Amino acid sequence: MREDQEAPQVGRAVRRRRRALDLTLAELAARTGLSKPFLSQVENDRARPSMRSLQRIADALGTTAVQLLGAAEDRRAVDVVRAETGAALEDGAAGTVRPLVRGQQQLHALEFTGAHEWGREFRHPNDELLYVVEGAVEAEAEGERYELGRGDTLYCTGGVTHRWRALEGGTRVLLVGVADDIGL
Repeated sequence: MREDQEAPQVGRAVRRRRRALDLTLAELAARTGLSKPFLSQVENDRARPSMRSLQRIADALGTTAVQLLGAAEDRRAVDVVRAETGAALEDGAAGTVRPLVRGQQQLHALEFTGAHEWGREFRHPNDELLYVVEGAVEAEAEGERYELGRGDTLYCTGGVTHRWRALEGGTRVLLVGVADDIGL
């Protein structure tokens, strides 16, 4: 794997955020349900968490997995993200997520391919756009449900509670949002 294709190391971002919140590793472990040794390995970049574990860490730190991933890399004026990059959504899931913008930028963009379950609801301080590239999606925003097909979009202003799931195999979704400044 070439250097520009390697998965980002999020340890530095996790440690900075944990320390900014004045949390110990033991407190973070209690909040996430993950072991203290595993979290120590993550912070020291000796282990890479799955997207599910990274989301649990982000939730406990009051941020998002996207922001932790963005803070893991230096800001780049120009960047190419190759199509081969991507990580499993969660342990055993049949989907992947691929960051399309790396580093701490003014926007974030992710491509989700395959399964994506309801999971938790999201509420971001900034605007977000969901675009269905292929397949079908069921989305919920502010308690109202929408079925979206290829080429459809769902736009949510900042503060709107929303969630979504893929309705068929092979679904591809592009999620683009204005980045949050979380002080990482």
